[in-house]
Amino acid sequence: MVVKSTGKLKSPQDTLKICLLTYRGNPTSGGQGVYIKYLSQALHDLGHQVDVVSGPPYPELPEGVALHRLPGLDLYNPDHLFRPARYRDLVSPVNQLEFLSMCLGGFPEPLTFGMRVHKLFRTTRPAYDIVHDNQCLAYGIAGLSRVGYPTVATIHHPITVDRDAELKAASSFIKKLKVMRWYSFLGMQKRVSRRLARIITVSECSKRDISKDFGVSEDRFCVVPNGINTDFFYPLPGVKRADNQLLVTNSADTPLKGLRHLLEAVAPIRKQRDVRLTVIGTPKKDGAIERLAGNLGFNGALRFTGRIEHKDFARYYAEATLAVIPSLYEGFGMPAGEAMACGTPVISTSGGALPEVVGDAGVIVPPGDTGALEAAILYLLDHPEKRRELGQAGLSRVQGAFTWRHAAMKTVDIYRETIDAHR
Repeated sequence: MVVKSTGKLKSPQDTLKICLLTYRGNPTSGGQGVYIKYLSQALHDLGHQVDVVSGPPYPELPEGVALHRLPGLDLYNPDHLFRPARYRDLVSPVNQLEFLSMCLGGFPEPLTFGMRVHKLFRTTRPAYDIVHDNQCLAYGIAGLSRVGYPTVATIHHPITVDRDAELKAASSFIKKLKVMRWYSFLGMQKRVSRRLARIITVSECSKRDISKDFGVSEDRFCVVPNGINTDFFYPLPGVKRADNQLLVTNSADTPLKGLRHLLEAVAPIRKQRDVRLTVIGTPKKDGAIERLAGNLGFNGALRFTGRIEHKDFARYYAEATLAVIPSLYEGFGMPAGEAMACGTPVISTSGGALPEVVGDAGVIVPPGDTGALEAAILYLLDHPEKRRELGQAGLSRVQGAFTWRHAAMKTVDIYRETIDAHR
């Protein structure tokens, strides 16, 4: 489906009352939080009334966007990991279900958040023109249309890909069973997605893969690329790029992110020159990545920054010789877009939607191909003029195609179509 943007509001009567739903919303806990923060800002800037209903950890929202907290047990909070903060909260049947499911190795947050949302809407009947679910895809949210609320959902990428990558990496039958148990919520998400009239996704690749894996016709999808947050990702003039400094932003021990392949590509390069690799992230203590780095003899040439402040990203990118995105699959490719927004030359795999984001503004190699990744890194290290050219091309591409304002305008058009179809 091609979505044509209508732009600004024509009159006050065009203002929509929008409810965004997210079962966890903090932008430091994943891409869903980033999506809620910046889409809500852009929708508000277009003149719409925007509320966010969120489970914990709660989102950071701009002024003018209302947050409605929908408390859950927050069982993955490091301050009370795998247990309720207050055991008296287990009086609630929904909380009991959430706790028991977690104890049995499942991930219950989408299911129980949907139950809480459905109860909230059924009992308080809030006045919204449209409800927009952020990849929760729970039974309770699917039921909102039956009580009068036009509902759309964003699916960023098919979580089946994450599950399959973790199953492949699991080293024993027991570990494979644990992976299957954790991802058991996928059956619910597939069933719910088939009941939605409109699904927003962020790339043509995601549309094809979700359609195939979830069993949803492609004509039910609308593609709206994400924006890149240029408040934090931008060029820093006057900062000198280091020589032979590679940068990757990565969930270090998630197989789908491909950090293992990058380490294996950089190791032989280090025999030829003094290459250093900075990973914005934290590996598991004594995990597979730490063991691999030790076996490859990285020693002081590999640095993990841990979590950094958003304001520090631009400097890390400005100082890097180039950024590498070694992911086996990305539903959109935010790491590539963020590097490009900083004017940093990019090497990316062709995993998932990454080519749609990078275009001709970077070097693209096959996912999981260590030799091709090694060759691409050596090529750009040896060709500074090509790095400069790609850095400028990436910056221009982001500024022309990947802004949150563009995303919000297209999303509003989808809202209006859904509302009209619901009448």
